[in-house]
Amino acid sequence: MEKLGFPNVIEKNIFLIRDHRIMLSTHLAKLYGVEAKVLVQVVKRNIDRFPKDFMFQLNESEFKNLKSQIVTSSWGGIRRANPYAFTEQGVAMLSSILRSKRAIQMNIAIMRIFVKLRHILSTHKKLAYKLTQLEGKMEKHDTEIRAIFEAIQQLISVPDRPKKRIGFHKVG
Repeated sequence: MEKLGFPNVIEKNIFLIRDHRIMLSTHLAKLYGVEAKVLVQVVKRNIDRFPKDFMFQLNESEFKNLKSQIVTSSWGGIRRANPYAFTEQGVAMLSSILRSKRAIQMNIAIMRIFVKLRHILSTHKKLAYKLTQLEGKMEKHDTEIRAIFEAIQQLISVPDRPKKRIGFHKVG
């Protein structure tokens, strides 16, 4: 699977919709080597396995928005219905109803990509948190350094008061 470039294909077909990372039924069907309508029929025969947080159908605006973001000619003509979106759990559940060798191999590859994405996102969150902490420390240090420079400036600057003459001087 790795040699055929499937990880890149899989990664490009994972989208963020309704705060879920999803894959579309059309893309999954292509990866599994079945027609999209066959995939949907199998899912509908096992609909109890797919609650709303595992699978949902895109509404018209979501579908149009997604089509505008993806530059591809694979959307294929006139559609009767919008595609279904499968979350990570939904894709995992597909493995229990699609039992071909290819489907099993693809599910393993897809699950690895989802895990990889989760790891990357986790790393980015930790990095963002550390950067925020560092910025706070830098701002505090900047304030302290500015105060030190101001104190040095005051020590270096010569006061503008007249100097007292030392010695004897003439009065009057």
